[in-house]
Amino acid sequence: MPSPLESSAATTAHANGGGAAGRLPPDVVPVALSVDLVLLTVREEQLQVLLVRRGIEPYRDRWALPGGFVRPGEDLAEAAVRELAEETGLRHPPAHLEQLATYGAPDRDPRGRVVTVAFLALAPQSRTPIAGTDAAASRWEPVSTAGGGSGLAFDHAAILADGLERARAKIEYSAVATAFCEGEFTVAELRRIYELVWSSRLDPRNFHRKVTGTADFLVPTGRFTTRDGGRPAELYRRGDATVLHPAMLRPVPRLP
Repeated sequence: MPSPLESSAATTAHANGGGAAGRLPPDVVPVALSVDLVLLTVREEQLQVLLVRRGIEPYRDRWALPGGFVRPGEDLAEAAVRELAEETGLRHPPAHLEQLATYGAPDRDPRGRVVTVAFLALAPQSRTPIAGTDAAASRWEPVSTAGGGSGLAFDHAAILADGLERARAKIEYSAVATAFCEGEFTVAELRRIYELVWSSRLDPRNFHRKVTGTADFLVPTGRFTTRDGGRPAELYRRGDATVLHPAMLRPVPRLP
């Protein structure tokens, strides 16, 4: 069975009018296509990312983002969800999935020229992953310590950093923070999501006024809960509004 790089070379030759012998033109570089996922969740009062420990070379035993090569005829988002299921056992699509960026540095993969399309995924507190295929292990890891002393494999540290910044920026003006929540949640629980993603404390009254004052951003369910402690708190669900206006800007870090 040809490798992804060999298959890519054949496809490129056909698309560029390769000769009868199927040779590539001298100025065409064979490229393989892969997907990687930055899957974030909130667990144990921490923003965490899903990592897999590689069971094969290159970077055997190093931690990495879940991902793999795209199959012929496969949509990129479908490939991302499939790789997530195969490597971690998490078979339900994330609550939020979007393309993050494309990474194509010539030396990013020692096996050859590999271009990867990264996805940002957000999910409520998920179950413990189970390693599969070429992953020796998988686990949730706080974003502050992801990769440990040896760092993440490939260029995954840069991809993770970009994913974190995208998530932190996007919750300022959109409803994606609710993707971290279960179907019903309190305003205090949603506020805690913002605080953990931004690593900043927020004023409870201002936050409540902001998220409940935007039309159809949150929808009351008519039910209450005491799971936060204290008085019963109203439960909400995500509304149809996709934009928070005016935006809720990140707090400016205080100088020491």
